[in-house]
Amino acid sequence: MNTDLIKGFKDYTGEEALKRAEIRKILVETFEKYGFEPAETPVIESEEFVKGENKEDEAVSDIFKLRDKGKRKLALRYEFTFQLKRIAQNKKLPYKRYEIGAVFRDEPIQGNRVRQFIACDADIIGSSLKDEVEILALVNDILKKLNVKFTILINNRKLLNEILDDLKINKNKDKIIRELDKLDKQGVQRTQIELKKLGAESLLKSISEGEKYFNKFESYKEIITLMEYCKLFGFSVKFAPFLARGLSYYSGTIFEVKSEIKETICGGGSYNINGTQCFGFGTGLERLSIISKLDFKTNRKSILVVSLNEDKQAIKITNELRDRGNSVSIFFGKPSKALEYANSYNIQQVIFVGAKEVKKKKFKVKDMKTGKEKVLILEKRSKKNIIIQRK
Repeated sequence: MNTDLIKGFKDYTGEEALKRAEIRKILVETFEKYGFEPAETPVIESEEFVKGENKEDEAVSDIFKLRDKGKRKLALRYEFTFQLKRIAQNKKLPYKRYEIGAVFRDEPIQGNRVRQFIACDADIIGSSLKDEVEILALVNDILKKLNVKFTILINNRKLLNEILDDLKINKNKDKIIRELDKLDKQGVQRTQIELKKLGAESLLKSISEGEKYFNKFESYKEIITLMEYCKLFGFSVKFAPFLARGLSYYSGTIFEVKSEIKETICGGGSYNINGTQCFGFGTGLERLSIISKLDFKTNRKSILVVSLNEDKQAIKITNELRDRGNSVSIFFGKPSKALEYANSYNIQQVIFVGAKEVKKKKFKVKDMKTGKEKVLILEKRSKKNIIIQRK
């Protein structure tokens, strides 16, 4: 049997899996701190629902298509946003939800792209411009907690459309915006060639003219207001006139977050669902794990309790340490094997529980990083509980 991974899919174990779990924990805590409630949706939907009205979008063209035993046309979800059309119905507005789960894209594998990744989304259904700042503040908060160096870039789809109208470019607007979105990937020369084919060769020059050019557009005022409100929350964003975002459903403010890797680490914007104004963002756990400088080990104390034929006492100590919030494993076997095991899994401390230790109620604790040893004293709190004190 071939057990090799399919291209574009990955296993996560050990420290990598632990780091991902810690990042997920921070995401959930921050989402809920900002008043978002969790949601869970199916991985598989009807192909028609997954495609929606945006069949020309590149991400939609990359969906994995399926057939069930009933020959129904199905597909794996490529994002969460389209599912809001169903779960947001009849919700009191504004409805604030977050979701974390697997999404799938049958796309070429390059750089930090994979075909299955854990998407982490937060959206406000029934949003105003001030709610948009809430989402940006949420993103800022998350990335600071993950110790990431980043820049939040913003633009507005309405501004791009106003510029196209001003340039008397009335055809192929969605295609033009999709080409503009590829600017940082394919470069100015290639983008200019593609825009010329669409009759928009003057677009790049106009966007490069500076603030005086943008002041005449109504949508630019929204960008200025948004930036002012971001300052009230204690952070800043940068206006990026070339930012376009490829998905065609965006209708107003759009943003992306750039960091040390070439790929965008977060992105989102304003859109409509069921005739209601919405604003949200998505990020991938994989990219967050790559760029995060989070020292997750400092938040997680790991201990190995080694029973040297003193199982009853070793189990009691293990339970007490677990009750105190520590990550504790118990090992039944030789000390040398226990230390080898602890090293294999980067366990920080090892406590030996033998007959001599039980009699004296003093237990040797070895720090696996420094090699130093300390003593824990066992005292009775009640008949059932014990207290561990370091000496």
